This record gives sequence, C-alpha cells and structure tokens, in this order.
Amino acid sequence: MRLRVLAVGQKMPAWVDQGVEEYARRLPREMPVEWLDIPPAKRGGASVDQYQQLEADAICAKLTRDDHLVALDVSGTAISTEVIAERIDQWRMQGQQVSIAIGGPDGLHSRVLDMAKERWSLGRITLPHPLVRVILSEQLYRAWSVRAGHPYHRGN
Repeated sequence: MRLRVLAVGQKMPAWVDQGVEEYARRLPREMPVEWLDIPPAKRGGASVDQYQQLEADAICAKLTRDDHLVALDVSGTAISTEVIAERIDQWRMQGQQVSIAIGGPDGLHSRVLDMAKERWSLGRITLPHPLVRVILSEQLYRAWSVRAGHPYHRGN
C-alpha cells in the first residue's frame, strides 16, 4: 500500500509541520505516509470556481490511474477512527495506492469530488486547512494504533 496526502497549501506554520512530522515519525516503516503540498491558486480577481479548478488541475497532475482517491469534504461521510483503521487494512490487503486530498481555503473542486472513490468528513465544523493536516496525521496514527493494539488508542 502506498498512502499519500495531497494538501493544497504551502509554507505551513511551524506548529503544523511539527505536528504532522511527529505523527509521521510514530508510524511504523510498514505504513509510511507521503505528504505532498499542492500550490494554492493565487487569489486575485477570479472566481472561487476558477481557483478551485486551478487547484484541481494540480491535484489531478499528482494522481495516477490506479490511485484510490479519498476527498476530505465537510459534506462527505462522517468517518470514525475505527473506520479509518478498517479502510487502511482493506487498502493494504488489496495493495492499493491511496491518495487523500485536502482542499484549499475554498475547498475541493467538484471534479475532484466526483473522481473520489470516497468522501470523508472530519465533522460538520469548519476547520482551518492547516489544522486539518495535523488532525488527519493524528488520525492515521491512531487508526494504525487501533489495529496494532497499541495503548495510544483507548476507545470504547
């Protein structure tokens, strides 16, 4: 299994990079996560749809035909740690290449959402995109800990 996160945004605050790196460091070698920054569209006089289209082009350029795309979207299916753990197990068993897309300040373009095999919501609250990186990183680590029986996850 190859797991990548395609995140719109660059030059994150140090606390974001440190948080993502901390959870990535904790993951075992068998579950590396590659984080790719997607340059955000330069904001100016264009429409939100135009910005989203430019970011969608950059996301699509990083995808292969074999990628199982998961889009993070507030209107997606509410996801739990346990479900993420199950999905990781399934992807691993199937040897899938998985890319998780995090949109920019305007979210993901409908083209990316339509391409996605799954749409996950981290909740109905609006989160700043840098914080989503840290939350996703932590949840990927927590999902691994569920399957590994590691004491980090003490759910239920």
